[in-house]
Amino acid sequence: MIDAHAARANPDDFRRKLARKGAAEAFDEWLAADGRWRELVPRVDDLRARTKLKGKPTPEQLEELRGVKDQLQVAERELAEAEAAREEALAQVPNPPDDSAPDGFTDEDAVELRRVGEPVELAEAKEHTEVGRFDMERAARLSGARFGYLIGDTALVALALYRFAIDVAVRNGHVPMLPPVLVREEAMYGTGFFPTDRSNIYAIESDELYLTGTSEVGLAGLHMGEILDAAELPLRYTAFSTNFRREAGAAGKDTRGMFRVHQFNKVELFAFVEPSASPEEHERLVGIEEEILQALGLPYRVVNVAAGDLGAPAVKKYDIEGWFPFQQRYRELTSASNTTDFQARRLGVRYRGESGGPQPVHTLNGTATTDRTLLAILENFQGDVPDVLRQYGAPATVTR
Repeated sequence: MIDAHAARANPDDFRRKLARKGAAEAFDEWLAADGRWRELVPRVDDLRARTKLKGKPTPEQLEELRGVKDQLQVAERELAEAEAAREEALAQVPNPPDDSAPDGFTDEDAVELRRVGEPVELAEAKEHTEVGRFDMERAARLSGARFGYLIGDTALVALALYRFAIDVAVRNGHVPMLPPVLVREEAMYGTGFFPTDRSNIYAIESDELYLTGTSEVGLAGLHMGEILDAAELPLRYTAFSTNFRREAGAAGKDTRGMFRVHQFNKVELFAFVEPSASPEEHERLVGIEEEILQALGLPYRVVNVAAGDLGAPAVKKYDIEGWFPFQQRYRELTSASNTTDFQARRLGVRYRGESGGPQPVHTLNGTATTDRTLLAILENFQGDVPDVLRQYGAPATVTR
């Protein structure tokens, strides 16, 4: 959540920034709800003070006390309603974007920062399903649309890719883990996926649990409610997980092959850092992602995502888009986001420095690799496997 004290102190700047996310109206609704709540707090405090009498009360004081208690009951009910409205409004306000994020609301508004490698031009480019071994039809009979089997050599290359990405992350100081993928609602809210992205999350209603669409949720929630020591920071983690997304609103998009599916695998990067360190850490995470793609030999470009296309928690995000010869365009492979103190405030993750009380840490997340990287390998190299993956059990060539 946003810093309420900072927002009250400088509402015009918050409104200006949030307008770039299309959230100025949500911010104004929160300001109004917050103002109503703040008006009621001193009234309730005053009425509570008036109910505390010293000594034996007189009949007149008792009569007055009854009236005060009636007023207090009404005021407390109004305060509770105002607080609920304030919290509900606050949940709708995203993290204000950084000024360095470009204007715009779509992926076409992202600004390209650099390209690495030359796009592969093939006389007869084949789609990944024509190179690797996937079975979408049997998966559809089993689970419905947007699911698939990875079989044989294709599965071995995928497993090698995950392990390679984890090794790179570990070499860069990230602690590996396998986190839970079923979490409670407070974890989804705390990381900013609720309420804005609820439609894309699978729910296990009988157990009040939710399937995560990224291990970012499990990693961010690892220190939920804790106060860390500044000497511990930065804390860096990496995790492999299977992820689930309903892809609500994606009807008709990327219906071919395995590019947009409901279940996929990913290796995540995550960091808890002191606030002053988060911009540098953001660049560092992107550097790890580029290290992996360069080792694989994949052509890619890095883009600075437009402010209006950012998720609720992020102030800035870099996407790395890999080249897909069959589609003749760059498509997102990884991303790296700086969420500053937004998630930490919701999750109650703070740190204690050398002076002053505990304050929220900054959190950042990035993608080391996903199944989409496997698809890019298949399409760019048409069955040949990068040398770096062979030490992890991948074959030299993918056969179907």
